[in-house]
Amino acid sequence: MSGTSNVGGRGVYEAGDQRNAPDSEINERERYKEGKENSHKANDSKDERSIANKLANQEKRENEPKQISKEAEESQKDPTLPARNHGNEPSKGAKIDAELQQEEEEILKKKGSWGSKK
Repeated sequence: MSGTSNVGGRGVYEAGDQRNAPDSEINERERYKEGKENSHKANDSKDERSIANKLANQEKRENEPKQISKEAEESQKDPTLPARNHGNEPSKGAKIDAELQQEEEEILKKKGSWGSKK
């Protein structure tokens, strides 16, 4: 009964490329790069980094200048601008934000303190 099957020939069951590589070959492989960038999540509770490493990472983040994308800067000036730049109609929320921003600017102009804010 050996070698006979209803689901396929003998070649289906042979290991071929599924065999493990010999230890001599494994030892010669290039090791994975340890500590790849962004491999640790800062808020991961299961991350096993030491407290010193976490503190050093936090200090590093605090010292880095914050980078704001061009689109984020535009949205601070005019909430509807990013959508219009992409050829879309601004969302209802963006329109309301623009109206509120305009109203606040008018109130500040009336008070005379708008010139100091940028």
